[in-house]
Amino acid sequence: MTDPTDPTDPTPTGLVRPLTVGGRVVVRHRLPDGSATDALGDLLAADERSLRIGTRRGEVVVARADVLAAKPVPPPPARKGPPHTAIGTEDLERVMAEHWRPLERVDLGGWRLRASEGFTGRANSALALGDPGLPLHEAVAAVVDFHTSRGLQPLVAVAHPDDGLGEGTPLVDLLSATGWTVRTPTVVLTSATDDLPGAAEVPLPHGLRVETATEPDDAWLERYHYQGLPSVPPAGRRILVSADEQLFVRVLDGGATVAIARGSLSPGWAGVTAVETLPSHRRRGLGRRVLAEVADWARSRGAVSTYLQVQGDNAAARALYAGVGFTVHHAYHYRVAPQR
Repeated sequence: MTDPTDPTDPTPTGLVRPLTVGGRVVVRHRLPDGSATDALGDLLAADERSLRIGTRRGEVVVARADVLAAKPVPPPPARKGPPHTAIGTEDLERVMAEHWRPLERVDLGGWRLRASEGFTGRANSALALGDPGLPLHEAVAAVVDFHTSRGLQPLVAVAHPDDGLGEGTPLVDLLSATGWTVRTPTVVLTSATDDLPGAAEVPLPHGLRVETATEPDDAWLERYHYQGLPSVPPAGRRILVSADEQLFVRVLDGGATVAIARGSLSPGWAGVTAVETLPSHRRRGLGRRVLAEVADWARSRGAVSTYLQVQGDNAAARALYAGVGFTVHHAYHYRVAPQR
């Protein structure tokens, strides 16, 4: 297993946004004859001397001293269509993972083992993508060892088409046969950012106002109740500001925060999380307004596509998101290990 949280920093000197091992990058570098070329592909490894990039023509090793410029780029399309629908399921899962980075991540082949003191399934599960580099039963055993050694309940995040739970795939069949149960079926929705309404199209009720910030203040955090938690733990505060950039939106009625949302960025993509409205202020368009604030910000940052995640049985939220232009891309759920 490799650990991308190792102190080795894959960031070439002068790069504003760090490169992530496993992410897609373009690296412009100097050749021996003094000319320059680009290496486009997945960043396979990085150390203090070089970057190793998997390109269409094979692996390229670039000495750090030869790097002229480098940046992360969106994944390539998997099918025809606009970027928010053309991206493949596994690539979109990798995109979303960069918007909600865990405190600890260890790679097992293509799988990502994540731990964050128990705050959210996204940050405390094994994201099962591609080949783990081991037989499946050994990979699942490694997940169990990883989580139990950190005092966490073993979880595997399984992505699949939205018409089912991934039945018939080797991983799901193995987990089902060994007693791993289903938790939190979730739908991933996407939209072209330009198609989403902006704040000018979603006026606020009289007397309310909007404030935005790049970090969450105490009032924003007090309104965020992830799955009923009374407060955001320290791990959660770190995860909330773990993306390349964040925007924290809140709607105020007098001095009270009555609605919130978080926007986040990675190359080409914006994400929307933590959309909440105080029960006394629901059905007044505040959910649409915080989404519009995030959309305006995302457009200003050049994000072509936007995603969000919603529990499959949350009919009210799904209606809200469909009403502003989001459509289903795929689904995922967690598998929970049986009690030992």
